[in-house]
Amino acid sequence: MAVATATEQPGSKHNVQVARKAYYDKISKFNMAPLWEVLKDLVTKEPKTSLQPAVWKFADVKRLMLEAGDVISAEEAERRVLVLENPGVPGKARITNSLFAGIQLILPGEIADAHQHVSSAIRFVLEGEGAYTAVEGEKTQMKHGDFIITANWAPHDHGNPGKQPVMWLDVLDMPTVNHFEASFSEHFDDAMQNTSRGDGDSLAFYGSGVLPDGAPVNMKRTPVINYTYARMRPILERLCKAGEVDKRHGARVRYANPITGGPVLPTMGANLALLPKGFKGEPYRSTDGTIFVCVEGQGTTTVDGKPFEWGPKDVFVVPPWKRYSHDAAKESVLFSISDRPAQEALGIWREGS
Repeated sequence: MAVATATEQPGSKHNVQVARKAYYDKISKFNMAPLWEVLKDLVTKEPKTSLQPAVWKFADVKRLMLEAGDVISAEEAERRVLVLENPGVPGKARITNSLFAGIQLILPGEIADAHQHVSSAIRFVLEGEGAYTAVEGEKTQMKHGDFIITANWAPHDHGNPGKQPVMWLDVLDMPTVNHFEASFSEHFDDAMQNTSRGDGDSLAFYGSGVLPDGAPVNMKRTPVINYTYARMRPILERLCKAGEVDKRHGARVRYANPITGGPVLPTMGANLALLPKGFKGEPYRSTDGTIFVCVEGQGTTTVDGKPFEWGPKDVFVVPPWKRYSHDAAKESVLFSISDRPAQEALGIWREGS
C-alpha cells in the first residue's frame, strides 16, 4: 500500500512549519540562518525607509538652545549640541541613516577645545557673529550662511570672543563611519590650536581660479575651510539673471573641491539654491536623504503630498526616494547637504521625478 506524503495528510502545513522551525533552530547553533525567510526585505523593488520628513523651526531651536546654555557649559559638554533626531528612528542620534545633524551653541567668552576625529563635519552658520572656527591652522570668522568644512582628522576648535551667542548646524558622517566601525578621535593638550594662516587664506589660495605651486593634483576633500555666504550669494543672483533656473531646484550651485571639481568631501556633498519669488518646483526624488536649511525667504516643501512650511533658519529633512517639490512664497535661498558623493562612489545613487 502506498504511503501518503506530508502534503496529502491532514495538518501537513502545520507539520512542515514545525519541521522548518526545528531546522532553523538547528542551523542557528552554527550561526547560520535561512535567506529565503528574509530575502524580500533585503532585496526590495524600490528603496524602503523608516525615516520621516520633519522640520525644526528655528524659533523653537533658539529657545531650547539658549536654555541649554544655562544647563551646561561648553567646557563641560565638550560640544554643546542638541541632536536633530529623525522621528522615524528616535534614539539613534541621526537625521538620516548615514548622517548626524545637530545645532551647536557657543556663548560669548566660551571655547570648545581642540580635537580631531575620523568623522568629517560641516558647519552652516545660522545666527550670530563674533565666533570663529579654527581648522588646520586657519581661524575663520563665522557669519550667517557661511559653509565651513572640517575634513577627516582635521584638528579644529571653536571660540567666541564676541558679544553674541552664535549657533550653527553641524552635519557629520558619524553614522557612516560607525557603520564601518572605523571611528577614532584625539584631544589635544592645548584648548586652542596655533593658527598660522589668515582668515580666508584657503579660499583665496584654492578658490580663485588659481592654485599654489605644489598643490596636490588629487585631493579627495576640499582644501577650502570656509565658503562664505557673502561670496556665494551674488553667484546665485547672476545665475538667476542669466536664466539658469532649474525647474526642480531653482538657480543652484554645487560647493566644489577646487582641486578636482568633485564634492567637498567624499561622504557629503552640498548645494546652495535661489528660488525666485513664486517659484513652483517640479517633483523630484533621489536616493540620498537630504537636509535643507532656509537661509532666507519663506516657502513650502511638499513631501509625498504633505506640506512642510519653512522660514529663515529652519531646518528640514527629506528621506531617501520620497518625492518632493519646493514652492517659494518670496525669494528664498536653500542650503542642502546629503550623502550623494558616497552613493555615487558606490554606484548606487539614482534620481527621478
